[in-house]
Amino acid sequence: MNSPRITFKTLNYRLLAALVLLSLALTPLASVGPGASPSTEFIVQAEDMASAEALVEQVGGTITYELGIIDAVGAELTGSQLAALQRLDGLKIYEDRQVEVAGKAGDDTFYPTLIGADRLHAEGITGSDVTVAIVDTEFGREEGRRPAELNRNTNGDHRLLQVKWFVTGCPYPCEVYSGHGTHVGSIIASSGQAKDGKYHGVAPDVNIVIVRAFNDGGAGTYGSVISGIDWVVSRKESLNIRVLNLSFSASPQSYYWDDPLNQAVMRAWQAGIVVVAAAGNSGPDPMTIGVPGNVPYIITVGAMTDNYTPGEGSDDYLASFSATGPTVEGFVKPEVVAPGGHMIGIMPKTGRIPVEHPEFFDGGKYFTMSGTSQAAAVASGVAALMLQADPTLTPDEVKCRLMDAARPAQDGNGALAYSIFQQGAGMVNAYDAVYSAVSGCANQGINIDNDLAGIQHYAGRANRDAGGNYFIMDPNGDPVDMDGYA
Repeated sequence: MNSPRITFKTLNYRLLAALVLLSLALTPLASVGPGASPSTEFIVQAEDMASAEALVEQVGGTITYELGIIDAVGAELTGSQLAALQRLDGLKIYEDRQVEVAGKAGDDTFYPTLIGADRLHAEGITGSDVTVAIVDTEFGREEGRRPAELNRNTNGDHRLLQVKWFVTGCPYPCEVYSGHGTHVGSIIASSGQAKDGKYHGVAPDVNIVIVRAFNDGGAGTYGSVISGIDWVVSRKESLNIRVLNLSFSASPQSYYWDDPLNQAVMRAWQAGIVVVAAAGNSGPDPMTIGVPGNVPYIITVGAMTDNYTPGEGSDDYLASFSATGPTVEGFVKPEVVAPGGHMIGIMPKTGRIPVEHPEFFDGGKYFTMSGTSQAAAVASGVAALMLQADPTLTPDEVKCRLMDAARPAQDGNGALAYSIFQQGAGMVNAYDAVYSAVSGCANQGINIDNDLAGIQHYAGRANRDAGGNYFIMDPNGDPVDMDGYA
């Protein structure tokens, strides 16, 4: 097979130099060498999953996950078994890394109003007939302990379609569970109402699928998450899964196309599912976007805060923890920002997070939390509203319209208050996104089919000048006026 062609769109030597340095620091996972890691958990990728499974069993390894979405398996391997596999041609072997949810304790906001979703609710656009899959921690051990606002929609109908577990065991007592997934789910979908009748969730009538890929400590592995994504893609049609929420992040270890978790995420997008990912909470420095938020095709979301004044937009600001682009390949990330500071959401009082942070818990069922996890949940809810309004939209069209409707933060002089690498196209606007009619403005010049087939990989238009400042290039390689770019 010929080597894949990498398209660096007029990427000049300054960013290329940065890429070379980072590629040395971020060793590709596929280059695991004999004795390089004490890990016993690996992902083995071959021409197809059956071949990978056969080769692992041939050396005496134990299969832990079937990862058909990326032609791979999870495996437990001893040092000698790993060495035996590394002597075979046609395999890629990755460490089965940990991934953590991207939320943190914090303090309250009414996000549906901030983004204009309440106006859509009044018009009957509430996410009906759209299913959102949430890959996260659990909502509760059993249905009776799951919040009614998540079990049922605004009509009282059951809308929790399925719960699938890909992790077992409890690092804490098994009656204790994290609460992160509940919080994220309530931001997307809560059918609870405020005193004025407005709904707490962005899309209070969506159907929900819970994919438990993280344990009660908020940690999962590549194997558990990829298994969950594989399961979601396989049930896209039967459950009408249109949106996949990924409120977690891990540090990049390779180019986006070489990361097995990213490959699974790209397969989901290719299958027609709108994938929304957290930017990560490692900001505010540049080039801090995590996996899978560094995938160029998907919608990556950073976090803003309303500064505890939801009715006053002039004092809103970018959350200091929100990860910042560009990616190592030169893509602008995040695409948009959404409310992610001091977000009130449902969380069980017995959950690990409220037990460890009682100062942010109201003593009943509401917990205040901040993070790009919460911002991603807001954007997932908006995507569901868009898809109810127009079920024919493709993932690229949802991304295009979401970005077109976003509004960048500006200073008093009309200049950008934050760079495009911090806020992307700006703050999401649910109402304008639903009624946008634009097309052809997302993922232009990149081809996910070629990318996944290894024919061609891509880089974006970000660059860095001699002073270390990042900028966007036009097709001639010249800087674009950033105040006019969104």
